[in-house]
Amino acid sequence: MTSKIYKLLLVVFVLTLATTSTFAQMSKSYTVYDSSVIPSKRMPQQNEFWNNTYNFPAKPRNMWEVGASLSTISIQGDVTSVLPTFGFEAHVRKAFGYVFSLRLQYVNGMAKGLNYKASDGYVSNPAWNGVNSLPYNNVVFYNYKSNIQDLGLQAIFSLNNVRFHKQKTGASFYMGLGIGATAYKVMVNTLNSDGTSYQNLFNAVYAKYGNGADLNYKNRKAIRKDLKNGTGGFSGMDNTYETKAEQDPGATIGNHSIRPSATILAGFEYRLTRRINIQLEDRETFLASDLLDGQQWQEYPSGTVGQPTAQTRGFDSWNALSLGLNFNLGGKSVEPLWWLNPLDYAYSELNNPKHMRLPKPVFDDADGDGVVDQLDREPNTPAGCAVDTHGVSLDTDGDGVPDCKDKQKITPTECQPVDADGVGKCPDPACCSNMKKGGDSTEANCPTDYPSISLKVALGNDSKAMLASVAQKLKASPNCSITITGYSGPNKKAQAAAIKKLGTIKKYLTEKLGISEDRITVAEPVIGEGDADTIDIKSN
Repeated sequence: MTSKIYKLLLVVFVLTLATTSTFAQMSKSYTVYDSSVIPSKRMPQQNEFWNNTYNFPAKPRNMWEVGASLSTISIQGDVTSVLPTFGFEAHVRKAFGYVFSLRLQYVNGMAKGLNYKASDGYVSNPAWNGVNSLPYNNVVFYNYKSNIQDLGLQAIFSLNNVRFHKQKTGASFYMGLGIGATAYKVMVNTLNSDGTSYQNLFNAVYAKYGNGADLNYKNRKAIRKDLKNGTGGFSGMDNTYETKAEQDPGATIGNHSIRPSATILAGFEYRLTRRINIQLEDRETFLASDLLDGQQWQEYPSGTVGQPTAQTRGFDSWNALSLGLNFNLGGKSVEPLWWLNPLDYAYSELNNPKHMRLPKPVFDDADGDGVVDQLDREPNTPAGCAVDTHGVSLDTDGDGVPDCKDKQKITPTECQPVDADGVGKCPDPACCSNMKKGGDSTEANCPTDYPSISLKVALGNDSKAMLASVAQKLKASPNCSITITGYSGPNKKAQAAAIKKLGTIKKYLTEKLGISEDRITVAEPVIGEGDADTIDIKSN
């Protein structure tokens, strides 16, 4: 029956691996806004979270894990284990948090042992004492076959799902502690199938290896081979295990002794799909019994051969190393919580806030000029002063006195520097250069107090008013002419922009204000000096 179970588990394991891609359905990322995975009893908390009256979302409903494994069982006791021996386990596991889960596990397996060292203290062991009548001159090789069954409840702690640099992982490491009950039945192979003892075989093996002098670890394989196959003309040991080993007193189930057990374990799971993963685990189980291997007696002290010997005063333990498949079961549920990163929501909200209640941004403007302090290059602009986009007080004529305090808003360059009120002192007018028209030349006193024009893209009302005053002066002095000069950066794009602005000024004077083109000279832009938004007008 047991071999059929092993074969069935093996077939399931192989088929699952072969069809992994068919079942591959990786889960969509869990979101705290998905109410379908929240149990009804936790919805009040979820509603408080949605309404920003509670900081933490409700824990989602998560799947159960069920699994089955093949394992190899060994006993740590007075008799050396022989491997491989096999068993199987089945379990169901439920997460109660992102780190903590509980698992109910059943293990059923067979362990075997055979000492490579001979023993002569078997007089106290009822399984051997009744078989060998010459304890002074004979030795035995202790052996056993033990059926072990265990049912336990374990606390499992996930070790690596809380991650700071990755959303989730495809592998889960865990450790655990558990309590339970172990039932065991131990049989010993003391007789051949015909009812005769192995005494001659044991003595032959003992003598072959030097009367015990060489019965050490390096000869263990040869000794066990001779015990199995026979030596010295004596047939080897069979597999009958017909003799019941010494049994612990106390509670039993059927013909199995039963003892409370404690377990420690460590394991690794690798996710194949959202619902299937492979598990590798090692568990060690301890119980208050020295008879898991059917032997609890010491060897003879010197000079006391044939006398009862003391107990070994040590408890046995058993180990199960298993490999199996786990399946996640449940509808409208997220994966078991040990596969999810509890920091996922917090990091997502920090990176791209969706639920966070953010206050309305407030931008200070200490001087009230309409430019926030973070961008204000003049943080203490006087009240009522107009500013540019950088929060700097406007100064149209560039004389250092802001327009809001300048009593002479347009002060010609030649009349600067100015006084505290922005009023300049212009030099005495010089005689204008002679203008020649039609071969005749006359001298005239040409005006010199032409303003500088501010032009960014298009002419504003202030600039048009200043150009109107220029045209008026030119019309009043018909023999005078002007030169308009602009300023530019060193690159071609800046120079082209400066030339375009000069053309705009000339076109406005000629087409809109009626000044003859031959009275207006356009100079090449001055590179690297002045303000690119300023056009200077000077008398020729």
